[in-house]
Amino acid sequence: MKHSTRRFATVGALAVSAALVLSACSGPADSGTGSNTGGGDDELTEVKLQLQWLPQGQFAGYFAALDQGYFEEEGLDVEIIPSGGDIVPQDALANGDVDYAIAWVPKVLGSIEAGANVTNIAQIFQRSGTLQVSWADSGIESVADFEGKKIGSWGFGNEWEIFAAMAEEGLDSSTVEIITQDFNMNAFLQGDIDAAQAMTYNEYAQLLETVDPDTGELYTEDDFNVISYEDTVGAMLQDAIWADSEKLENDEDYQDTTVSFLKAVIKGWIFAAENPEDAAEITLAEGSGWGPSHELWMVNETNKLIWPAENGIGFIDQAAFERTVAGALSAVNESGAALITEEPPAGVWTNDYIQQALDALEEEGVDVTGENFEPIEVTLNEGGQ
Repeated sequence: MKHSTRRFATVGALAVSAALVLSACSGPADSGTGSNTGGGDDELTEVKLQLQWLPQGQFAGYFAALDQGYFEEEGLDVEIIPSGGDIVPQDALANGDVDYAIAWVPKVLGSIEAGANVTNIAQIFQRSGTLQVSWADSGIESVADFEGKKIGSWGFGNEWEIFAAMAEEGLDSSTVEIITQDFNMNAFLQGDIDAAQAMTYNEYAQLLETVDPDTGELYTEDDFNVISYEDTVGAMLQDAIWADSEKLENDEDYQDTTVSFLKAVIKGWIFAAENPEDAAEITLAEGSGWGPSHELWMVNETNKLIWPAENGIGFIDQAAFERTVAGALSAVNESGAALITEEPPAGVWTNDYIQQALDALEEEGVDVTGENFEPIEVTLNEGGQ
């Protein structure tokens, strides 16, 4: 793997470059409650991390931390567990099956109201990556144009930005027809949906790597209208790292492990920012099913949601969190159901552990804000190849 320093300063100069394979733990993890006593490599603390989805560039920083040995440097033996939709990350965490989980904030707010005892310890994505995409000649250029239209959504908690944005526009959710779409753009391309949900790092790229049958060339951005929820009141915080609230309060070993874990994760995401090509290769090797140009697009677009991070990567901005809660309280779906009905309890998020990790890395000379971050240019090929 090559190490580029073209964007900002640098874990690469500080870290061991040894590659690790994803560990397959033969027995139950110690739930992050063990500690590295300095007795050698055999005494690493076992940690299980639950992803929100399958291996892909959305999670490049975690796989980079594993591949580059950052977890091991922090005394951790980390197993990264994918989900294909069959596992709800925050539920796996609340049930004690894993030590940490990656999940969108609004989804977890709903679980917390239902009784899940989990805490946001690091807000990795600082910006929303959700889009609503329509054809350029559709007349759908803003959320206000949704009325009477067929609006695509994946469901599974991904729809709440749509309803929060509609509520702000004064649109009753029953005035649109919500069409459940697969995690692709086929229904949109076939004309079954007027405006399809898409992530900047995934489904939007699927459109741009598809051939327009009328021209024989790939579609371009000019073929579409793109509504970014980041530009609406409906914008909600997305990928965050969640921990077990009770253990954070009562288990000192778990508290120490949490700081160590976050330090390694930060270094992994810095690696992905500095080396997007290598990060894409790492996620492909970990089982991503996307083609190489699509995977590189994913890493590059994911980096844009993280960097620059004014207060340091993972720091939770109170105002942004409160906006997410306000959006969640206002959102009512087409069936009249609400995501949450009351403010979440105190302690649903904390900067205590991410700040310790940021401070420790800054003392080592690591740039944790990415102030000079610049994304690369990615050319998509047909089918993402």
